[in-house]
Amino acid sequence: MKRRGFIKKLSLTGAAPFMLNGIPMTVLGQSTLKTLAASGADNDKVLVLIQLHGGNDGLNTLIPMDQYSNYINLRPNIAISDNGSRSYIALDNSLKVENQVGLHPDMVGIKALYDEGKTAIVQAVGYENINQSHFRSRDIWWMGGGYDDEFSSGWAGRYLDYCYPGYPDNYPSAEMPDPLGLEIGNNVSLMFHRETGIPAAIAAQNPDQFYNLVTSVGGLPPESVADTHYGQELQWIMDIEEKSNQYAGRLRDVFEQGTNSANVTYPEKYPFDAGNRFSNNGLSGQLRLVARLLSGGSKTKIFLTRIGGFDTHASQVVAGEPSMGAHAALLYHVSSAVKAFQDDLKFLGLEDRVVTMTFSEFGRRAASNGSYGTDHGTAAPMFVFGSGVRPGIYGTNPDLSDLNRGNLRNQFDYRQVFAAVLQDWMGASNEALVQTRFDQYAANKVDVFGTLITGTEEEFFNDRFRLDSCYPNPAREKTHFSYYINNAAHVRLKIFDTSGKLMKVVVDEPQNAGEHHVTVDLSRFKPGAYLYKIDADNLKATKRLIVQNR
Repeated sequence: MKRRGFIKKLSLTGAAPFMLNGIPMTVLGQSTLKTLAASGADNDKVLVLIQLHGGNDGLNTLIPMDQYSNYINLRPNIAISDNGSRSYIALDNSLKVENQVGLHPDMVGIKALYDEGKTAIVQAVGYENINQSHFRSRDIWWMGGGYDDEFSSGWAGRYLDYCYPGYPDNYPSAEMPDPLGLEIGNNVSLMFHRETGIPAAIAAQNPDQFYNLVTSVGGLPPESVADTHYGQELQWIMDIEEKSNQYAGRLRDVFEQGTNSANVTYPEKYPFDAGNRFSNNGLSGQLRLVARLLSGGSKTKIFLTRIGGFDTHASQVVAGEPSMGAHAALLYHVSSAVKAFQDDLKFLGLEDRVVTMTFSEFGRRAASNGSYGTDHGTAAPMFVFGSGVRPGIYGTNPDLSDLNRGNLRNQFDYRQVFAAVLQDWMGASNEALVQTRFDQYAANKVDVFGTLITGTEEEFFNDRFRLDSCYPNPAREKTHFSYYINNAAHVRLKIFDTSGKLMKVVVDEPQNAGEHHVTVDLSRFKPGAYLYKIDADNLKATKRLIVQNR
């Protein structure tokens, strides 16, 4: 491609979108001098964002179990059932009643991640006077502002610009050879824009094709350019091309060096009929690409992925089958793709480096409409995934008897969540938060990582998956076993002698979540020491039993 053809594909007004074989790309350019010291740039932590575009219906994502009758009354034609094969999935029976939620039945993957201690859920997130325009509210989330703010930059762009001073002139470098941010999609969003100049990120859908485009530009650049407006624009374009070539080779290299785990299959299709528009999993490929780039050595700090279709004004569910339809397919795509991504990271040895979180521009109204859908609303839940999160539910179920003009009330400002992610996960200093404009939310951030990021506390599992000591023990004629499981599972509880010989199968059947008790006859057991073992998905434990003379 001649330089003239290349220039025609660029915009001179900011980020520069262009196409390659139908694949849209956007590249960086222009620099701004910075003297701020880097903060949070010297660790290997990564943030992956998933935008649920259109406004996700939080009430059919997380069903408030303690207010189920109010929930049914508000949305009788789309409410998820509390019984049957397609009923909601009780997330965690060990929580306080007002915190207990049911997941949509197609969110099996997120339930599994929660039970592994890798999911934090923040209830009713929004901001004051939530704007219910898709475009305006989306921009508010991206720019990191409030309902009446007008920023030309985004929170991620400001953060990266602070952490990597001198961008783009000083990059790529040996310490940061990769794009600071990478957006999987058509162009770079406002979220990555810096205060001045072009964004601190690039957008690409296929690194190999991105490389082919920028390396096809031919011809030598002019030795000098005129000191005119035209000359400045031409110099800027040449700088973009030079920077693009530098990043293109690196992107291709890490992509080719990377891999995905052979133990993981990313889901491609919704297993039920949801129509052509919602059948394919549009998120899986994006997360698979991120995992591969990271496994190839990418040091990119923030990735942005997205899945659309959440603007469910009509036909959100199938008439007569509220658990099926468009919204069900979308929640399946998110849940199953995130589970595959987290498993991929685990097998690749990367899960301790990555946190993934979802956000949507707003939620939906509490009441359904007559078209089996929901209209634009306010607050909605956010999900944070990773081995470094402090799992659980943050906040309580929205009060369905205390609505604000038919909408859910906010419990958290979204910047309280982002402030926690930047400070506690990415390692942002107080100065970095000031530059990001999240500093005023640091004092009351949502503590989804705890004081120290050391992995899930043992108490989380003990409270939700527990084999108690049998009683009496020592025993003579009989003993009692009790255990708690946080999810439905096939439970196998067996007694062995100390040589490993199976002596008795106590339980071998599917059981529902909750506490279980069983009494065992020991009259045929000889006096001595025995072991009893339980295997029930996330609960695997062994304890000692002593049988005495009768």
